[in-house]
Amino acid sequence: MRVVIAGSSGLIGTSLVASMRAAGHEVLRLVRRKAAAPDERGWDPYAGRIDSGTFDGVDAVINLCGAGIGDKRWDDARKQVLHDSRVVPAEVLSAAVVEHGVPALVSASGAHFYGDTGSRLADEDAPGGHTFMSRLTQDWEAATSAAQEGGVRVVLMRTAVVISPSGGVFGRLKPVFQFFLGGKLGTGEQFFPWVSLDDVVSAYRFVVEHDDIRGPVNVAGPTPVTNAEFTKAVGSALHRPTPWVVPAFALKTLLGGEMAQELLLSGPGLTPTVLESRGFHFMHPALPAALNAAVA
Repeated sequence: MRVVIAGSSGLIGTSLVASMRAAGHEVLRLVRRKAAAPDERGWDPYAGRIDSGTFDGVDAVINLCGAGIGDKRWDDARKQVLHDSRVVPAEVLSAAVVEHGVPALVSASGAHFYGDTGSRLADEDAPGGHTFMSRLTQDWEAATSAAQEGGVRVVLMRTAVVISPSGGVFGRLKPVFQFFLGGKLGTGEQFFPWVSLDDVVSAYRFVVEHDDIRGPVNVAGPTPVTNAEFTKAVGSALHRPTPWVVPAFALKTLLGGEMAQELLLSGPGLTPTVLESRGFHFMHPALPAALNAAVA
């Protein structure tokens, strides 16, 4: 297949490009500068500009664009960046696939679509939440409406926290645990949705290659865990004790109340119902295996 990927330089994108090529697919990377390599095509989503010929003969577009939700403290300006960096590229690509007759658009989304599910697990039919991150994710998905209405097969990848050997949340947590400072956050009873990088990449390839899949897809490990269970598993993988408790007030003081509450002190429990029903095979179906692989 011939596939265009936007956001190919990030954690998921870098691995996905390599995986798609290893599987025999041709990959073109959208870059926000003048194209400098044969596999690059330039674009500026905020100006609505994409290099001519980018979508010629393309079978699918993958959209991975979006600023990191935990990279900076949330204020009004940062919230706008988080919103625009997701919605604008999705709208531009959605219109482009319709205009150029591309059959499929696979667009990133997030587990926070569901908000805090308490003790309940959410499949793809569960309703959206009402928090900032929930509304942001719902706007992100709605930005693909032009493609959906234009008859394009649109897949929305509601992805959990990615466990990777480098970068991402685990990359930030690793030194904390290695210095014997690991501990559960707040009560530790909140869900902590997770998925290995290998399985995220495989899931993207899977939905691109299976044209019967459309709509929302939960990309999460099939064995949900709480924050306390996640903390214990990280400690075990790194051979460190995890006796500490980081109180909620400390996290709210450090990050701000809204950010701490939505990203760390609450969370959705996800079941990857669509992937499992289509026969997707998880390389790391349990958290310890994903963490051990990341440590190795």
